Amino acid sequence: MTRKTRIRAAVVTATALVTAATVTVGVSAAGSERAAAPSKKQVAGLFDRWNAALQTGDPEKVADLYAKDAVLLPTVSNKVRTDRAGIVDYFEHFLQNKPVGTKVQTIVKVLDSNSAIDTGVYKFALTDHETGEKSTVVARYTYEYEKRGGEWKIVNHHSSAMPEG
Repeated sequence: MTRKTRIRAAVVTATALVTAATVTVGVSAAGSERAAAPSKKQVAGLFDRWNAALQTGDPEKVADLYAKDAVLLPTVSNKVRTDRAGIVDYFEHFLQNKPVGTKVQTIVKVLDSNSAIDTGVYKFALTDHETGEKSTVVARYTYEYEKRGGEWKIVNHHSSAMPEG
């Protein structure tokens, strides 16, 4: 094989490899159909789903909205909740006061097709389970959502009473 033939063979091989790589990349990009990113309205609406779960009075239904590895920094407890049992425990107590949430201000950031953050201010109308006395708590919140197994789950939830109440 002459030098010219070897160079030509090397160029043909290199061209074939580049073409194959380009085709492979094209196929994998086309084959991994990306889901459309949710709208800000859709993300903001996830709060309504959570608030409706509160209205059931069932802490298990509320906990179902959280990912298995979720972190909850709740409004009326000093304890950080990092597993389902802790989240259920928190809501067993919180739900006794029949909370009804209303958003006051919301700011949604869609990060990609599988993650978003909803942050802002909400208020809860509460009814003391022992005395029946009604009160309102205004708090800052942050919900971080991830789409897991095709379902939106809360992966981080922080809520803290407003310091200037």
